[in-house]
Amino acid sequence: MNKVILLFASIILMTSCNEPIGKWNDIIKLSAKNIEFEAKADSVIITTEGDWWWITKISLADSIYKESINTAADFYIITENSFVIERRDKNTLSIKLNENTTGKKRTMVIGLEAGDYFDSITINQSEK
Repeated sequence: MNKVILLFASIILMTSCNEPIGKWNDIIKLSAKNIEFEAKADSVIITTEGDWWWITKISLADSIYKESINTAADFYIITENSFVIERRDKNTLSIKLNENTTGKKRTMVIGLEAGDYFDSITINQSEK
């Protein structure tokens, strides 16, 4: 009987919380989350209000890129065949995509994290 009462009390306590556990408010505050590029080479500067964030994922078309650098650092450059991502300071991210010669639309997604807050930047690049 005590186990049933303990279980019931635990359920009531867990469901009475106002905010779900593990979800923070937006502490990155991106200046833009969805960007459209033409097929030609293009770039964008994304700024943030928060300065404590890092890149968790980079994908372009069907490829996922893994980095061995510290993406929580205040400055770094990630250079690949099709793009360059540069964290210029705590609040500025520069993203450059080379010309899209694939013949089809391609999408880049850059995942960001700050503690228990997750966000992303999506760039859609037109086909040539």
